[in-house]
Amino acid sequence: MPDRLAHATTGLDDAAIRAPSEELVALIAAREPYLLRLKQSANADGAIRFHCPAAGTSPAVTCPRFDRLHQHGPSRPTAVDLTDARQRAAHPAAKPRVLPPAPDHKTGELPKICHQHTITVRKDDLGHLDKFRQDLAYLSPAWIGTYKSVRANIEGINGRLKGHGPDLGNPKNRLAHGRVAQTILIALLVTVANDDFLDQWRYTHQLQNEPITPADTPQTPVEPFDGTPPTGQSRPPPAP
Repeated sequence: MPDRLAHATTGLDDAAIRAPSEELVALIAAREPYLLRLKQSANADGAIRFHCPAAGTSPAVTCPRFDRLHQHGPSRPTAVDLTDARQRAAHPAAKPRVLPPAPDHKTGELPKICHQHTITVRKDDLGHLDKFRQDLAYLSPAWIGTYKSVRANIEGINGRLKGHGPDLGNPKNRLAHGRVAQTILIALLVTVANDDFLDQWRYTHQLQNEPITPADTPQTPVEPFDGTPPTGQSRPPPAP
């Protein structure tokens, strides 16, 4: 990916991220062809398979390094109907071209994705950088749509936790000393608050005259008495 696209968000403040300009939106959209393309979703172990954007029958970019390593010669000229937008977009000349450094790295120093069409990214493959992994490309339309709803949800919960009920933001309600004690106390307060939220939701949504079903009240299973005399492992009968 060109440096201009890779560092499009470097140094931007919060206001520029929350309300991106047209130029920033264009730079974010221009990143899309260079991203690894999903080949197989995560399995039970969290491993995901990606393939190179220059590989496949419909590559998103052209890459001289890919052509050199996989011995792909120049494609034969083909006639293109310029009035057909699909044919124009599929032509290699219309796709972004990856520009490797000059001179390029030695073959043995190239990443694995350059030697094979696909790679498998497993959980914790990035080590301490794994916490920065995102399922959605940063500031992409899908990311923005997900981020807005999640952020609104989180801010709403934070507001309720710091409200008049739990009042989690008041230090007087968190008198424990030490980070560990504070963490455990906050976890307990959040648990109690969540239970209170569920009770409020049920009180609001359940009709007042609605009968209480057996599922609403805990039932202790009682085994029927079949007349069998008690064994040595059971409680003896009451004294006469």
